[in-house]
Amino acid sequence: MLWIKSLHIIFMVTWFAGLFYLPRLFVYHAMSDDRPGIERFKVMERKLYYGIMTPGAVLTIVFGVWLWLSYGFSGGWLHAKLALVAVLIAYHLYCGKLLADFKHDRNRHGHVYYRWFNEIPVVILVAVVILVVVKP
Repeated sequence: MLWIKSLHIIFMVTWFAGLFYLPRLFVYHAMSDDRPGIERFKVMERKLYYGIMTPGAVLTIVFGVWLWLSYGFSGGWLHAKLALVAVLIAYHLYCGKLLADFKHDRNRHGHVYYRWFNEIPVVILVAVVILVVVKP
């Protein structure tokens, strides 16, 4: 079962790397005004979202469910963690919507919005790690 836990952590790190970096790309994309730069950001964002973030998210969830079913964890800490994971999934999907907006040149937000938006997964990561380690 330690292999499953290791894979869960590895893919969680992969997912979070994308969740931290994609909004940062959105910051730079929102600030860009030259066509070649804008097209470059579109490619980078698409590859990050579909090639790294989404597979990382799916595999994190698969191995997390596997752990949950194997160990039968329960308690308030787990309910809180699962609620935060649900928020993280919604954040991920909203990133996909923002990606589509940028792809079709329909971005409605400025770089300052994306700078604040970029902080959401940081707060969730801190809370989830504390919940899992401390189990309050």
